[in-house]
Amino acid sequence: MNSAMKAAIDKRVAVIKPIKEGLIKHLNLPYKPEDLHEDISLFGAGLGLDSLDALEVVLCVENCFNIKIPDNDPSILRSINTLADYVLEQKHKQEGVQ
Repeated sequence: MNSAMKAAIDKRVAVIKPIKEGLIKHLNLPYKPEDLHEDISLFGAGLGLDSLDALEVVLCVENCFNIKIPDNDPSILRSINTLADYVLEQKHKQEGVQ
């Protein structure tokens, strides 16, 4: 594995880990981070979260990563991976501005 790929994987892990930990802590979920697959649906048949939980997820991610999640795009909240994708995209934009 080349160093660029390793760096990308490390960045992603550095985002996914706090997302999982935040979900467990703020939503009082009965899981360990390693129990949550990155592609599990946050709502419906997956984790079964509801609209109040969605607000908690948004606040958790926004506070943890200092980004804003738009109200008009619920697809960001589909899974841990979609949250991670959005966070990484926003962090990349912030780095480009500085």
